[in-house]
Amino acid sequence: MAAPRRYCAGLVRSLLGARPLGPHAGREWATPPGSLLGNQARCVSCVVGAAFSGPLLASASSRYGQGSALDRILGFPQPDSPLAPSVPAVSVHRDEQNLLLVHTPDMPENPRVLRVALLGAPNAGKSTLSNQLLGRKVFPVSKKVHTTRCQALGIITEKEAQVILLDTPGIISPVKQKRHHLEPSLLEDPWKSMESADLAVVLVDVSDKWTRSQLSPQVLQCLTHFSQVPSILVLNKVDCLKQKSVLLELTAALTEGVVNGKKLNIKQALHSGLGTQGPSPAAKDPNTHSVRSSQRTGWSYFQEIFMLSALNNKDVNTLKQYLLAQTKPGPWEFHSGVLTSQTPEEICANKIREKLLEYLPEEVPYSVQQKTVIWEEGPSGELVIQQNLLVPKESHMRILIGQKGLLIAQIAQEVGQDLMDIFLCEVHIRLSVKLLR
Repeated sequence: MAAPRRYCAGLVRSLLGARPLGPHAGREWATPPGSLLGNQARCVSCVVGAAFSGPLLASASSRYGQGSALDRILGFPQPDSPLAPSVPAVSVHRDEQNLLLVHTPDMPENPRVLRVALLGAPNAGKSTLSNQLLGRKVFPVSKKVHTTRCQALGIITEKEAQVILLDTPGIISPVKQKRHHLEPSLLEDPWKSMESADLAVVLVDVSDKWTRSQLSPQVLQCLTHFSQVPSILVLNKVDCLKQKSVLLELTAALTEGVVNGKKLNIKQALHSGLGTQGPSPAAKDPNTHSVRSSQRTGWSYFQEIFMLSALNNKDVNTLKQYLLAQTKPGPWEFHSGVLTSQTPEEICANKIREKLLEYLPEEVPYSVQQKTVIWEEGPSGELVIQQNLLVPKESHMRILIGQKGLLIAQIAQEVGQDLMDIFLCEVHIRLSVKLLR
């Protein structure tokens, strides 16, 4: 990988006073520490380039990566792979992504399809679950609320079945949207997704003791308005709970004691060795006592319950197989090479924003404006990205740069690695922090 490293070094030499940082010289760069905090400091840049053993972006059929979906469309022979079928990579080229999105789906003889709307309160883990179901981390995830700002699609295609995931922002009230000056999409997109959904997946974070015992009024309102849409309940982060009895109590409250038209038998569940994987059983005895409260806390029309940790592959695969089994006969909406409806530039911007939310305190990440100024193929076939991060205050600039430029370097390094896992190509990313004028 000598050529890509020489190219990365060339980019760094073009920066004013740039120098290598620590043992990662040649991969991680920032301006000298003395210039970061001075009165004249208005911009700092960081360049990261990392080695990757997969395909680059050069030439006709290999330009989009080995075995790309565009190659299949154009009829190029495909290499044999012991791992096939595998999760498709996202193209780094907007034109290929757009071509795939509008291209006639390569459907089998008996195609099946299911549109799934993911609903839940902010920070319930919807994007984490979507990423695990898809097999690649194409949606931004952080511990701060409102990481997902608008609806995006993820597509799972296996054999005859295609599941379309509608990853939506956390449902909020109009009062909160107005109070915090949030985008209208945070209020509208969950409702829009339900208009075309075949199934609603309601996600509840059981590790949050303040909200876990009841569905939010906004979620209940949405389910009531679209009562014709079948729904299932997913209790997420169950690995954070040590007592099984808490899960049973939550299940009774969130379902109003009824699942798939049958009353829950809590005593039977306690003695059945109920685990954290797969669907929760409903009692067959119609005379079994159900748990209800005077105030509505849940939804009594869930068809099934799943208890899982979105970070546990085995748990998530159980849910994934359920979704695939729920697909109905019908034409696919997307080519099998499509993993998400997002453009590669949107994925990159969201990944950077994810890291800003993760590492910056309080309101600081919400004030950062992002602007992609370079997106091109480098001389050795690598993807070269430059994004400017514009901040309103010098204090915010110092926080984002970090001591000796280490924080912005860490953000660039992690974003670069994430993008390589999504695009399956080598990525050189340059982040420039500038004061907003």
